[in-house]
Amino acid sequence: MLHKHSEILADRFSVNKKNVFNVLSLIEEGATIPFIARYRKEISGNMDEMILNDLNDDYEELKELEKRKEFILKSIEEQGKLTPELKHQIENSYDPIFIEDIYLPFKRSNKTKAAVAREKGLEPLAKYIFDQYHSNIEQYAKSFLSENVLSVEDAINGALDIIAEWISENPEVRNIVRYEFENYSVLHARVIKTKTEEAQKYKDYFDYEEKLIKIPSHRLLAVYRAENEKFIRINLKVNEEIILNRLEKLLIKRNSHVFELLKNAINDGFKRLIAPSIENEARTKFKQLADIEAIEVFEKNLKQLLLAAPVGQKRTLAIDPGFRSGCKIVCLSEIGDLLDEKVIFPHPPANNPFDAQYIVSNLIEKYSIDVIAVGNGTAGRETMQWLKSSNIGKKISIYYVNEDGASIYSASKTARDEFPDKDVTVRGAVSIGRRLMDPLAELVKINPRSIGVGQYQYDVDQKLLKEKLDRTVVSSVNAVGVNLNTASEHLLSYISGFGPGIAKNIIKYRSEIGRFNDKKELAKVPRLGDKAFQQSAGFLRIKGGDNYLDDTGIHPESHQIAIKMLKDHNIDFEDIKSNPDKLKTIKLENYISEKAGLPTLNDIIKELEKPGLDPRGEQKEIDFDESITTIEDLKEGMILKGIISNITNFGAFVNIGIKEKGLIHISEMADKFVRDPNSVVTLNQEVTVKVLSVDIERSRVQLSMKSLGNI
Repeated sequence: MLHKHSEILADRFSVNKKNVFNVLSLIEEGATIPFIARYRKEISGNMDEMILNDLNDDYEELKELEKRKEFILKSIEEQGKLTPELKHQIENSYDPIFIEDIYLPFKRSNKTKAAVAREKGLEPLAKYIFDQYHSNIEQYAKSFLSENVLSVEDAINGALDIIAEWISENPEVRNIVRYEFENYSVLHARVIKTKTEEAQKYKDYFDYEEKLIKIPSHRLLAVYRAENEKFIRINLKVNEEIILNRLEKLLIKRNSHVFELLKNAINDGFKRLIAPSIENEARTKFKQLADIEAIEVFEKNLKQLLLAAPVGQKRTLAIDPGFRSGCKIVCLSEIGDLLDEKVIFPHPPANNPFDAQYIVSNLIEKYSIDVIAVGNGTAGRETMQWLKSSNIGKKISIYYVNEDGASIYSASKTARDEFPDKDVTVRGAVSIGRRLMDPLAELVKINPRSIGVGQYQYDVDQKLLKEKLDRTVVSSVNAVGVNLNTASEHLLSYISGFGPGIAKNIIKYRSEIGRFNDKKELAKVPRLGDKAFQQSAGFLRIKGGDNYLDDTGIHPESHQIAIKMLKDHNIDFEDIKSNPDKLKTIKLENYISEKAGLPTLNDIIKELEKPGLDPRGEQKEIDFDESITTIEDLKEGMILKGIISNITNFGAFVNIGIKEKGLIHISEMADKFVRDPNSVVTLNQEVTVKVLSVDIERSRVQLSMKSLGNI
């Protein structure tokens, strides 16, 4: 079966069948996608992680389809109706819709009008009519009269019910109707009159019509949400006349005596049986497509957020701002340990900025603080302004940190385990500080749905969303790599080949031995066998260990190759740091072997060029316009600085230093046509924007990036 699936997927993805077979074999052996993408390039044909993930997804779907086909074949066989032709059709089809259409007649309910007519013995009459050769229908119908069939009219109507069901189960008929619904149906939305006032946020859809295939995913999800909240009613409309004409041409062979009867059966079959079924199918299909698109947007945003530049291991003072309850302050060591905590009240109603200044300046001096992190929630902007206008001692960088999800973390079991004797405000402040130091290490502790960079994340398929976001986290963690001696249990659990159990065992073992000095020591960790080591080792880093290659992404299986290349060319590892050009003298073709081709050798050189370098770059400060503190301060035409806080498929949201986020619609992102906002901006990017309009009542700010030199 693996060969057959490889053939199907190779054709579907336009890639080499042998490479697909190799990849699927590795997956079946327990290899992870990050491992295959990074360390099995020769075997995979150098497929990137995106293609490998899509390939794996489709492979899983094919395996599920095989199980479904087995069930269908068994079900039909148990009914005694499985013919060789039918078996061949099902076994050789990989179209799930076609297979379900074939199976439809074999899963009939015994409560339908057609089922009732069959119980009355009217199926022979239905076949007699549907043959379209006979003219004496009424005469033949008399032979079916009984205590259950009282008249010729009853007999014919029952037979037409059976014919209507046959028509509704015909795959060709269903495809005709399916095509019309998917390509030409119009979605109609109408407000429920009694909910008009309550549903004002959905007023754009009170009287709304648009071709289903043309509706953007975000708009379709909004419409469905309004329907789910019972504010509007939705239905799909198609041109019934066109469909019925096509069905009549397909099903009616000649202008016979049964012409009108068959027209009635077709009309009934379409309106009562096929249309409702296909409408639901079309609605489900386009909802699934909208889900996929929304999840893809979320994935892109999440990956950018996870891979945001850290400030690194710096002593950090983090502030969770607030008005009435004060601002919670924590001081963190270079590795994120909690050193101290305080509460200050620089804002109304307490309004005690001088004591607050004294406390902050003392903490900065006492703990040699390098940077300050301020959460961007309530009172965040005011706290930033107060800090910049206060005399807190030495010149220090202040960062505005996105705190979405910090409150979720602070109340989580993870936070309680880390800080069992601290309240949620302390935990939240610690999360803000650690997020500045290393966004990836902190964000992996939070449910990705709560991070605040998604689009309709609670309206999409939650199982699919979780799968895709978990995959994004795994990809991001392994792309960066983790320090084996400092990584948290949560961070380690996302490493290729690991999981919560092995991660917990590593932390326990680390606490006993102090630190790892060589990756080979992982063999002593309980449950961490050869397979887990193979999958994980390349993504782990040991700084200052016994083997300098352990601080690179070079897999231990390739260490000897790297050492030989350096030794053959008399290159010392320390020399590379000052003069990486020495590596250019190595002729890679001399080191090609069965285990290592050019892709692997090139990767080895890239890792030698930048040992221990974080691929995420460095965090930067940004200063907002201090004269803008609320939405009321905004005026059309203003030019402001902002930070991209969320990207959707219709534009991007920008933090301009106030509570409300501004929207740059996709049509205002550049002086040229933009198809994908991600091609223009990235999360946390600093941009210059112009205020187009301000709607204070609806808390909406429209912005533009056109002609402002952003790109």
